[in-house]
Amino acid sequence: MSDLSEFQKDVLTVVSGEPVYGLGIKRELELRYGEEVNHSRLYPNLDSLVEEGLVSKRSRDDRTNEYELTDEGRKILKEDLLWRMRGFVGDSELRAREIRRALDRVDER
Repeated sequence: MSDLSEFQKDVLTVVSGEPVYGLGIKRELELRYGEEVNHSRLYPNLDSLVEEGLVSKRSRDDRTNEYELTDEGRKILKEDLLWRMRGFVGDSELRAREIRRALDRVDER
């Protein structure tokens, strides 16, 4: 995980839901960043994640590829999330409860 850039980690997060095509990933990242994400930044990073086995790529039609997180990608993303949550929670039971409530809200969707 340490070899991945923050941008690549964000791409993994976007791809972690349902299979998504490149422009869908681009739009989601633009919402997060509040600015345009260039194709020249997105697609080389997607290709690297595919080469590393963290994302799978398949053709949706003649012009569109679809991307999906692999089991290895999901494992990497989960490890990063757990590491970040441990740092946030520390010894605070209050923060741990906040995270449990947030996760429960996500499960309700």
